Amino acid sequence: MTTAGRAYAIASIPGDGIGVDVTREARKVLDRAADRHGFALRWTEFDWSCERYTRTGSMMPEDGIDRLAEFDGILLGAVGFPGVPDHVSLWGLLIPVRRAFAQYVNLRPVRLLPGTTSALAGRTVDELEMVIVRENSEGEYSEIGGRHNTGQPSEFVLQTSVFTRVGVERIIRYAFELARTRAGRVCSATKSNGLIHSMPYWDEIFTEIAAGYPDVHSEQMHVDALAARMVQRPDLLDVVVASNLFGDILSDLAAAVTGGLGMAPSGNINPPGEHPSMFEAVHGSAPDIAGKGIANPVAQILAGAMLLEHLGQLDAARAVHAAVEKVLAEGAVATPDLGGTATTAELGSAVADAVG
Repeated sequence: MTTAGRAYAIASIPGDGIGVDVTREARKVLDRAADRHGFALRWTEFDWSCERYTRTGSMMPEDGIDRLAEFDGILLGAVGFPGVPDHVSLWGLLIPVRRAFAQYVNLRPVRLLPGTTSALAGRTVDELEMVIVRENSEGEYSEIGGRHNTGQPSEFVLQTSVFTRVGVERIIRYAFELARTRAGRVCSATKSNGLIHSMPYWDEIFTEIAAGYPDVHSEQMHVDALAARMVQRPDLLDVVVASNLFGDILSDLAAAVTGGLGMAPSGNINPPGEHPSMFEAVHGSAPDIAGKGIANPVAQILAGAMLLEHLGQLDAARAVHAAVEKVLAEGAVATPDLGGTATTAELGSAVADAVG
């Protein structure tokens, strides 16, 4: 399919804290890539954030989902700010968007980039590269439950997990299809020795689907043992598929051992393309350094590369990746977390200038 000459409508939601800083730089890089590769990105920015919540009582307007539905993709900055509980920002913006647009795949690729170091001593770039496929629409992140007998000695809460056959099947099948394009290995995170209903069900479906992919090596590991493997033998991992909660935790650990959260992008994917997908950095809003010009924009830039890839602009996505690697490998322009003195804007500009 020819994608040259196209103009894509992209929603930009910078969010809070350093989300604003790094999104500005990501857009700079993506615009340069679009210009070099013969297409255009038409940005529309929305101020949906915790700051908006403090003013209006909502993270986004009532028609927010309808407005986003018109776009080809969404670039989201970090959300979260002191004074606004995390469950408010999560359930007021991220989760409604993910579920309204059936973004049931949370894709989190991680790898040690040139010019950076791992928390794991002696590990090389070739040994630290994997992708976490996290179920993004159900599982442990459910609204079903509640608080009862509030204020009484008998007070209790219920939090119910939801695992549907369609939800489990499609995320596991996605992981196997992805593995076919990579090293051909899938590891499933489970905890069926402790969770009596949900994880045995997950395991059963994983086994069923694995039988249809004899060319892909598959295994199941309890999530605690899998966390240990990420630290001790990360070179044995390729595609990790996990439920919503397990995938959330494991992907942060994977990012931590491959250079830190400041280097890790993610995508909330609607695989059929019936709705827009949303791309964001894994890191939080870091309000303590917001506006100081020292935040590392690499994760958000790489999230933008994922957006380009999802749009079908593969050459442009590869050019952004190559530019990031070139600048990091040279080491002349680096933010303080990378051992340098460059500002957020200086690193963003250096990557933009390196885009071929």
